[in-house]
Amino acid sequence: MRSMTGRAAAWAAAAVLGVTGLATANNIRVSNVTVTGMDTAARTAFVRFDLSWDNAWRDAENWDAAWVFIKFKPQASNDWQHATLSSVSGDHVPAANSAVTAVPGGTGAFVYRSGGYTGNVAYTRMKLKWDYGTNGYAFAYGTQLDVSVHAIEMVYVPQGNFYLGSTGTEAGHFYQPDGTGQTTNAYPVISEEALEIGSGAGKLWGISTSGNTTIGPEGTLDLAFPKGFKAFYCMKYETTQGQYAEFLNKLTSGQAAIRYFSTTANRYTIGGAYPNFSASAPDRACNFINWADGCAYGAWAGLRPMTEFEFEKACRGPVASVTNECAWGTATGTVLASEITTAGSGLETPNPANANYSGSLGGPARVGIFATASSSRISSGASYWGIMELSANQWERVVTVGNALGRAFTGSHGTGQLTAAGNAPDVNWCPTDAGCAGFRGGSWSEQANMKISDRTFATLTWYMQRAGSHSWRGVRTAP
Repeated sequence: MRSMTGRAAAWAAAAVLGVTGLATANNIRVSNVTVTGMDTAARTAFVRFDLSWDNAWRDAENWDAAWVFIKFKPQASNDWQHATLSSVSGDHVPAANSAVTAVPGGTGAFVYRSGGYTGNVAYTRMKLKWDYGTNGYAFAYGTQLDVSVHAIEMVYVPQGNFYLGSTGTEAGHFYQPDGTGQTTNAYPVISEEALEIGSGAGKLWGISTSGNTTIGPEGTLDLAFPKGFKAFYCMKYETTQGQYAEFLNKLTSGQAAIRYFSTTANRYTIGGAYPNFSASAPDRACNFINWADGCAYGAWAGLRPMTEFEFEKACRGPVASVTNECAWGTATGTVLASEITTAGSGLETPNPANANYSGSLGGPARVGIFATASSSRISSGASYWGIMELSANQWERVVTVGNALGRAFTGSHGTGQLTAAGNAPDVNWCPTDAGCAGFRGGSWSEQANMKISDRTFATLTWYMQRAGSHSWRGVRTAP
C-alpha cells in the first residue's frame, strides 16, 4: 500500500543571485536556493536548492514526485518570467537517492526517489541546469536577480489499460454497448489510438441523464486526445489557497487583478494586495477558481488540464469497475461533519471520515486531511494511485468528451507564460469561451456526485463562474 499521508502541495522558495532567501511552504519544502556554476559563454547556470517532503514512496507500480519549475526577474521589476531548464535529464545534478527527469522544452523537471522507498525525503544541494540565454539574458555575477523555485507534489500514473464507466446506475456513466441494450458494461481503454463514440456494439457511449446522453453525437475521438492509457503525472492534491496566492504574486498587477477573487465566503482566506497576497489557511483547497483561472494557473506552472478519461484512471487504477464506487474503491464512505479546528494551522483533526461532503462545514477542507501515518486507502479517501480527494472536497474540472470543443483538446502543456490579460495562451484549452470542460467527483456540497463514474455535470458549460465548490487540479503527460 502506497503512503497516504502528507498535507499540501507547496508553492515557493525564493533567492537572489548571490543572496539566499526563503519563503514558507507546506508539506513540501524548498530552501537554501542559490545560483552557482555560471557559464557566461554558454549562458547557463545551475540553480541549487534543498527539497524535502513527507511520506514519499516509490514501489513497483508508481511513485510520488515533485514538479519543480523556476521563475526569475530583475530586482527592479515585477515582471516574473519562466526559466528554461535543460531538456536533457543528464544535465541536472540530482541529490543522493533522488532522480531527475527533464521534459521537452525545459519548462520544469520531475524529482523523485531513485529506488524503492517509503518515508520522508530530504534532498540537499540538488542542482537544475538553467539555460538562461534561451530566456534572453546575458548577466554576470553580481547581477541583482530574484530567482523563485516552485515545487508541486505530483503522483505518477503508469501506462496501461483501465476501464471507463460502471456496472451500476451512476448518472451519465460511460459504457460499452453490446447490442442488447445493456448499459452496465464498462469500456476498456487499451491504447491511445483513436476510438469510436457511438451507440453501436463495441463503441464508447454514455447513459442518458434527464434526456441528455452527456456524451454528445456519435463520431471519432482523435488520436491526440489524452485517453489516459499513456503515463501521466497528476497533482496529488487540489490547488491550495497558498499555492494560488503565490501564483497571484508572480503575475503582473494587471494579470493578478483579473485572476484574483475577493471574498470571505465558504472558507476562502486569500486576501491582501498585489504583490503580497497571502492565505491564512494556505493548506486548504482553493475554491472560487473558474475554468479560466485554472487554465491560467496550469499554464503558468507548466501543466495542463486533465481529461475525464484521465480522471477515471487516476481514481480507479487498472482494476475492474465497482458499482457506485468512490475514488477510494468502495461504494461507501463517511461524512465529515466538522473540524476540531478551522483556523488553517495545518493541525485540523477531522471526525472519523474519509471525504468532505458535508454542507455543514461550509467549504473545502485542508488537502490530505484524512491521511494519517496509519491510514489505509479507504480511511484516507485516496485513489488507487495515492491521489487525494478525487471524490468530494472540491469539484474536479476536466476536459469533456461530450462535445466537439472538448474532443478537440490535444493535451498540449503550458509553457509558463500567460497572455497580457492573464489567460492561458493555448486556445485549445478553451481558456476564455465556455464549452470544453465539465465537472467530475462531487464536492463538499454535492454528495450525490462523488462516484467515479457519475457524469451528471460532465458537459456543464457554466464553468466560467467562480463558486465556493470550484477548484482545479493539473496533470502532465509523462516524458
